[in-house]
Amino acid sequence: MRRGILLTALGGMLVAGALAACAEEGGSGETGGDDTPLIGVILPDSASSVRWETADRRFLEQAFEAAGVEYDIQNAEGDRNQFQTIADQMITNGVDVLMIVNLDSGTGKRVLDQAAAQGVATIDYDRLTLGGNAAYYVSFDNVAVGRLQGEGLVQCLTEQGVEEPMVAYLNGSPTDNNAALFREGYDSVLSPLFASGEYVKGPEDDVPDWDGAQAATIFEQQMTQVDDEIDGVLAANDTLGNAAITVLRRLGLNGTVPVTGQDATVQGLQNILLGDQCMTVYKAVRLEAEAAAELAIALARGERPATDQSVTDPETGEQVPAVLLEPVAIFRDNVQDVIDDGFVTVEELCADDFADVCAENGIS
Repeated sequence: MRRGILLTALGGMLVAGALAACAEEGGSGETGGDDTPLIGVILPDSASSVRWETADRRFLEQAFEAAGVEYDIQNAEGDRNQFQTIADQMITNGVDVLMIVNLDSGTGKRVLDQAAAQGVATIDYDRLTLGGNAAYYVSFDNVAVGRLQGEGLVQCLTEQGVEEPMVAYLNGSPTDNNAALFREGYDSVLSPLFASGEYVKGPEDDVPDWDGAQAATIFEQQMTQVDDEIDGVLAANDTLGNAAITVLRRLGLNGTVPVTGQDATVQGLQNILLGDQCMTVYKAVRLEAEAAAELAIALARGERPATDQSVTDPETGEQVPAVLLEPVAIFRDNVQDVIDDGFVTVEELCADDFADVCAENGIS
């Protein structure tokens, strides 16, 4: 049965109405002109997930240009010193709003505090900075992301008829608050099955910095630890999932051990079409970017739109106004929905050797 993607509009997330686009055409720049807002964005890296450059940058640029504002989007490439340097430059260049995807809460908090001291409004984008006191947090319901992963793995193991399966965890980076939320979600599905004896809890490890190479080494060690008896892998994103699949391929077990993922990357979707990955979680980054851009522009104009959602900062106990979007589970039978939504193209997904695989799965 086809699982359709129902993408809700941003209306309802922000109680304040959508901001009207400026007549002036916007573009990337280092300084704001006249009263034109200047928005700074710091992305975290290109390695943990390709989404930051292929999706978030693209959709943020489109949103800022449609609104006619100046923007400066830079990527710290996983370097904490570079993250701080970029922030210093942006604040010196007079950004009105600074939007960050932190590398860790400590680094992120220092940058947010520095911005606040200079009168610069801040937004946590995708990852909450613990203790950071950003004006807004824009992300997905990350517990729901994990819940979809847990439910997806159960579905795939059930379809394969595996009894008392041993499930291994490849969790995300321990410095990323989202990784803890994902785990909360999939634990809510799998822990009762472990407790009842229906499933067996296998090895569990965090993967520093969401690094794929480290994930492959860790998973190889997990397999050795239990004599290759792992029946399912809860991998927290597509990068970690692909790392596990690489090891499974070497062992001739790919396609027989369900593996989860997240981010609906081209690689993840290709692995799903090949039958090597059970599922991924699609997050409509375009809507996330549009919501964040709308808030950034409002802040730059001295406005504070109300939101109908909030999250609790577990470090301070403070409520942070939030926009949280709903994720969608993607299996082989609804990969086309990710294409139809404009997140990936047929040309990207079906290039070279994957043309036949796409044809076999009705991808067009």
